[in-house]
Amino acid sequence: MDFTFTELGGDAFAYRNEQDGKMLAEITWTLLGDVMVMDHAFVDPELRGQNVAKSLLDHAADYARENNLKMEPVCSYVVTAFERYKEYDDVKV
Repeated sequence: MDFTFTELGGDAFAYRNEQDGKMLAEITWTLLGDVMVMDHAFVDPELRGQNVAKSLLDHAADYARENNLKMEPVCSYVVTAFERYKEYDDVKV
């Protein structure tokens, strides 16, 4: 699944997948200094169980790495993923 980097205005950003005007998946954050505050993740119920949320988080983590940023989990999915997967240790606050 492809995701589009989107500027939401101000210091808010997202990776999204929309088709025919319907949001299928997104992860959003607010940039505070050099920290991405990860505040929302959504995956359409029809796509759940297909690792779409993890793929979104992987894209966001790659963005953090490329831009020398850290990530602070607020969204429950990101909190859980940070606890479960060691691959994000380098971007944790």
